[in-house]
Amino acid sequence: MSIGTSLIVLFAAILHASWNALLRGGDDRLWSMTIMCIAIALACTVMVPLVPVPAVASWGCVALSASLHTGYNLFLVRTYRQGDLGQTYPIARGASPLLVSLGASIFARELPDALNLIGVLLVSGGIIALAFQGRTIGRQTLLFALGTGCFIGAYSVTDGIGARLSGSSVGYTVWMCLLWGLLAPTTYVLLRDARSLLRGRRETLVAASGGLASLLAYGIVIVAMTRGAMGPVSALRETSVVFAALIGRFFLRENLSGYRIMACLVVAVGAVLIGHAG
Repeated sequence: MSIGTSLIVLFAAILHASWNALLRGGDDRLWSMTIMCIAIALACTVMVPLVPVPAVASWGCVALSASLHTGYNLFLVRTYRQGDLGQTYPIARGASPLLVSLGASIFARELPDALNLIGVLLVSGGIIALAFQGRTIGRQTLLFALGTGCFIGAYSVTDGIGARLSGSSVGYTVWMCLLWGLLAPTTYVLLRDARSLLRGRRETLVAASGGLASLLAYGIVIVAMTRGAMGPVSALRETSVVFAALIGRFFLRENLSGYRIMACLVVAVGAVLIGHAG
């Protein structure tokens, strides 16, 4: 993975942390996530005529990933109902680089070299350490956060393989996100009702902007996974927890202790090793 690819993945990490902070800061996170997905679907509808149609071989991955993303939405919303951003976000994100590396080695025969592997382990270890600083984590919080991490790992590997089969990573991203964006409001209506989707203009625009940031962030990651190993790309993306910790401190008034700062430094060292390996 080149230095240029590493830098754009780090930019995606900042975007990713930002939309997660928007979601965590909202009063009704299921509604916020659904509006984000509607914005994603609308943006992708506009882009569909402008991008190549993915190769037939990748359409199974498109459908599977959209379904996994829908499950991820539900688990993420449930996770944020249990704990604060600085605690639940690291657990959910920290497990995924290891899961992606494992899945890539099994399904894509992609083994990271020693330096990349050390970087992935440092990033994951530092991320997970952010959640533990003498506080008790409830069983339900832990289960939903780890479940969210499993969804992240599953859809990341699916998208890494699908984008490579598609012949166009941009086309794959647009079609997958379009299907994902359509499944989310359908799920919302089944769980609640259609009428409650209509709310104030300001909160709708805020949620929609988070959706567009999410689309750009994950689109960058999918493109990066066609140019580099999936595990290291996933690990670099998950450095978003460092940015999430800062956002949580300065905008959501969450605590940022010396322990968390040290864990963030471990993540940063892992990211530097991955970049150096590139």
